[in-house]
This record gives sequence, C-alpha cells and structure tokens, in this order.
Amino acid sequence: MDTQLSKAIVDFFMEIPLFSRMNSEEVKLVAKHMNVVELQPGEVLFQEYEQGNFMCFIDSGRLEVLKQIGVSGQEVMITTLGRGQSLGEMSVIEDMPRSATIRARDGARLYILSQAAFDMIMYRHSNIGIKLLKGIAILLSNNLRKTSSRLAEYMLPVS
Repeated sequence: MDTQLSKAIVDFFMEIPLFSRMNSEEVKLVAKHMNVVELQPGEVLFQEYEQGNFMCFIDSGRLEVLKQIGVSGQEVMITTLGRGQSLGEMSVIEDMPRSATIRARDGARLYILSQAAFDMIMYRHSNIGIKLLKGIAILLSNNLRKTSSRLAEYMLPVS
C-alpha cells in the first residue's frame, strides 16, 4: 500500500473493532504493510484446506464463506461477509490450512495483511503487535461464542 495513506483509509480501519485499541498513527503503520486485492464476481480468494498466510479486511463487496460437508465434498454457504469485516485471522497466528473457501459474491476490494507483515509488526513494533493480536483474539473469541450459541440451538436438551 502507498506510504501516503488517505484519511479515508485510516478512518476505514479505525471503524473496525479489531483496531479499536489503536490510535490513528498505529493504524497507519499497520495499514502501510497491507496490499490491496480486487476480486471479480465468482472469483475465489482461497480454497478450504489450502495453506493460509494472510488475513483480509473487506473494503467493498460481499464474500461468501463456503464449507465442505461430508465425504461428497458438497459446499454449503456458512455466511456472507461485507464491508468492515475480516477473515483469515487464524492464518496469521497458526500454520494450519484454511478452514473454509472464500468466494466473491460480487466485485470486492480487500486489504491483505500477510503473515510475514504481521510477524514483522510483532517483532519491530511489539506494542502495536500486542494490540493487533489482542484484537484478533477478541474477534476469534466472539466468533466462537456465536458458533457455540448456534450449535446449541441444534442440539437436543440434556435430560
């Protein structure tokens, strides 16, 4: 991303809860290490089980989160993500395959933070890295709570 970041880009990141513990200068430093990717409708960002090495922040468009089920490999849409949401957070923390496929529902613009950039921020700017890591941990914790609640709705009550 350009070293000259517009106020609109910084404001976009400041509205994302993951960056809520950071001031605008800290957000600007993180954003400087991101790249922009544009997807066409139907284009796949990554496939389930691929090795992951980046996370994304959605600036525009909508992305479908698809999960394979059963031995047939049939895909089901888990959710749709839009502006201000992030995905791929686990891939900058752990070295594991992607847990879902991400496909653009319509044209989309994403900001990409690579695992290498994340690691560099953690090493060179540990105070910012800690805030970023805590934001990711809170996001993943909230996602787990939502998933647990949804799962409970489908389970039989304990007698």
